[in-house]
Amino acid sequence: MATTSNYAYPLQPDWSTDDILIVTQLYQAVEAAYEQPQGIAAQDLLTAYRAFQTVVPQKFEEKQLGRAFEDVSGYSIYRTVKQARTVTGSVKMKGTH
Repeated sequence: MATTSNYAYPLQPDWSTDDILIVTQLYQAVEAAYEQPQGIAAQDLLTAYRAFQTVVPQKFEEKQLGRAFEDVSGYSIYRTVKQARTVTGSVKMKGTH
């Protein structure tokens, strides 16, 4: 498992290295929306999310990983992507951590 801060990213053991990199990029984009003073460009977040969906095409698995990521990080992929779809410019989330 890849780690950041002081938690481990939820990953699947059958993913390829490329898959892990794609999923990790989404996790890092969501972290940036919460942690970076300027947030993250909405377009960059949505690009990472679309790539994530190529690795995790099923909604139920996406929701499971989203819950697992939120459990360890306190950050919501769902709410962050939802906001990115409604703004132009940057996404800046408020939350834990």
